Amino acid sequence: MSDKTKIAWTGGGATWNPVTGCEQISPGCRDCYAKTMAKRLCAMGQAKYQNGFTPTIHPQCLNEPFTWKKPQMVFVVSMGDLFHYDIPFSLIDKVMDVIEKCPQHTFQILTKRTERMAEYFSTRPVPDNAWVGTTVECQSVKNRIDLLRNVDAPVRFLSIEPLLEDLGTLDLNGIDWVIVGGESGNRARRMEKSWALNVKDQCDASGIAFFFKQWGTWGADGVKRSTKANGHLLDGVEYWAYPVPRKKP
Repeated sequence: MSDKTKIAWTGGGATWNPVTGCEQISPGCRDCYAKTMAKRLCAMGQAKYQNGFTPTIHPQCLNEPFTWKKPQMVFVVSMGDLFHYDIPFSLIDKVMDVIEKCPQHTFQILTKRTERMAEYFSTRPVPDNAWVGTTVECQSVKNRIDLLRNVDAPVRFLSIEPLLEDLGTLDLNGIDWVIVGGESGNRARRMEKSWALNVKDQCDASGIAFFFKQWGTWGADGVKRSTKANGHLLDGVEYWAYPVPRKKP
């Protein structure tokens, strides 16, 4: 049975974690939800998280997608980064082999280590049912977009969450989908509405699917509330668009 996720852009799909763990590499990592959850699960005695948030391979989890009968979106490695440098390409090969053998599912792969993902796929094809993306939370990591656009995937997407500052002008050439969201948690940093609208306007101008996930802890009015109370409407409108995968020639 799959692990259901509440992450909105998975469409209520599943998570698959043959790898767990990561380490902070950019400002968006400061209050990582996965790190907090991994520590909690470790304290609860769950065997899979006995190493806490240290990058760890779980070969016993590799075949999980074969057991899921209902076609669904699958967030790959929601509790870490598949392209962490401690994860060998030989293991990533096995992950991609499972993805190719489960064409009924759509697998969403998100990384902050875009340079390693680009290196991996420079010598290997992206499976037809795999969407690949990178996180761009602030201006200092916008170079990840350039690395992503060179990966030949059915869908290339940006996770702009938590959006920590105005990103200015984005080169969205070759990008199919953009997700924007604010930060949650006690130490959440505020997202300004103008920052989100700037991204949306650029997506609209380029014909790119735009998905506004949530406001997070800080509402559009600058008031701190629960994430649920602040909701996911941008200027009173729900933006939950999905991309149309491109087909290979």
